[in-house]
Amino acid sequence: MNTLLFDKAAGCLPDECFSRPVDLGIMLGSGWSDALTMDEVYARISYSDIPNLGASTVKGHAGEFILYRYGNKRIAAWCGRRHFYEGVGWESVVLPVEILRRMGCQTLIVTNAAGGINPALRPGDFVIIRDHINTVGLNPLIGAHHPEWGERFPDMTEVYNKHLSELMHATANKLDLRAMDGVYAYTLGPCYETPAEILSYKAQGADVVGMSTVPEAVFAKACGFKIAGLSLVTNFAAGISRRELNHQEVVDAANEAKTKMKAFFEDFILRL
Repeated sequence: MNTLLFDKAAGCLPDECFSRPVDLGIMLGSGWSDALTMDEVYARISYSDIPNLGASTVKGHAGEFILYRYGNKRIAAWCGRRHFYEGVGWESVVLPVEILRRMGCQTLIVTNAAGGINPALRPGDFVIIRDHINTVGLNPLIGAHHPEWGERFPDMTEVYNKHLSELMHATANKLDLRAMDGVYAYTLGPCYETPAEILSYKAQGADVVGMSTVPEAVFAKACGFKIAGLSLVTNFAAGISRRELNHQEVVDAANEAKTKMKAFFEDFILRL
């Protein structure tokens, strides 16, 4: 990857972003951008004003960076993400994580909207990501090795931190939300999966499927972050129901779950 692109992006952010370490970084997927509760905002920047990131092209992604305080935590939130299927390259996909690393952040929460594969799941449920399957065989760490991103061959035995996952379960229990541990299958997109592919992922142990999260998590894990992953099930995966899949269904389901998503973050962040 071209690290000069990261330098340029970091250089356009206000000095406040680097004045002291960030306690928590958040990557918000489709429909998650309204889940934040902010006591004080330090900086708010549109993606279109951040070089090499650019405006979000996916409906349901707000496309802005917010540095704010909630409780006693200093938080950097990326409201929306870039996907590899947008043709922007790995730099734009992992740029938010690299900026967080430069801000001194060591804890990352990645969220997404996902299709449910496990028959126990229904739209509106949460899945606390225990592990993932990279079905596409592509990796953002391919290419020249940069020592600041960790070892050349980073261990991926525990990408998603067990303690953070336990805190998420505690939050779900307190709020009486339907939540389960699960495995997330990452597909390239932008096409939805075929029923045969979903059966294959199910046989491999996947509970949910989506087109994001794994590249950022892999990059962050290599860089030494503690990571927690959270999926909102917005639809049944292909072949699970008789309905054809469409992105509006994803957006609508996320909108219906906004209150639950907001309550989840409020309680979880205070547990950190």
